[in-house]
Amino acid sequence: MSKWAFNYESGEYEDIDRDGFSWTRGEYTYNWDDSEYRREEEEEERRRNSLFGDDNDLW
Repeated sequence: MSKWAFNYESGEYEDIDRDGFSWTRGEYTYNWDDSEYRREEEEEERRRNSLFGDDNDLW
């Protein structure tokens, strides 16, 4: 699923996939704001740690 993110190359907000493909432009972009995807990954990691316990507790 893509998200509305800022493409620094074009200077505009575009519909961009996690891997950097811009559906708006029909090409990959390599300089874009992926903070929304990173925030989601961090939240998922925190959720997993709270459900299954911290891996450090195993040792």
